[in-house]
Amino acid sequence: MQTTVVDHPLVAHKLTMLRDINTDTPAFRQLCDELVTLLGYEATRNINVEPVQVQTPVDVASGVKLARPVPLLVPILRAGIGMLDGMARLLPKADIGFVGLARDEDTLIASTYATRLPADLTGRQTFILDPMLATGGSMETVIRMLLYRNAASITGVSLVAAPEGLARITDAFPEDKVPVRIVTGALDAHLNDRGYIVPGLGDAGDRLFGTI
Repeated sequence: MQTTVVDHPLVAHKLTMLRDINTDTPAFRQLCDELVTLLGYEATRNINVEPVQVQTPVDVASGVKLARPVPLLVPILRAGIGMLDGMARLLPKADIGFVGLARDEDTLIASTYATRLPADLTGRQTFILDPMLATGGSMETVIRMLLYRNAASITGVSLVAAPEGLARITDAFPEDKVPVRIVTGALDAHLNDRGYIVPGLGDAGDRLFGTI
């Protein structure tokens, strides 16, 4: 399993603003959207392409286009929805699936309440969108769903991650039969006793959509 912490001043700047308790919901949504697009450039570094030639106003140019089958984007509900537009902007032709997971605040175990994924992902690259990679339970669950459907590769994109979550994913998927990769804007210090990332940015779902 490969981990990439994106080291870029714009990523650090926007993440700092996201962390700020004084950043209100509209600004938080906008920053999340912008940050996901920046992380998406790194997450799609190994996207499948095929050669193509196009006619310019001057001559023929060699280039590439995205190869088929199209990628699949999988936001984890509900907070992952806040990352969808930013990633879809980079991959407008990608298909979109959904997985709904709810975490028990006492046990920190996530249960699945909704799944909308293609039955067969053979040959398809997939991208999981989850703002917070905390305990790693949600990410591991969705990775297993995609592996069961024969995904060709799996990239998890998170705004921030905790060492405990990354360790869990590394232990769960040590082999490279199917490439598994995590791309994040920051690796934070640790989890607290409630399973929140420290220093983190709070509850991403609440800050994106309001407390429900």
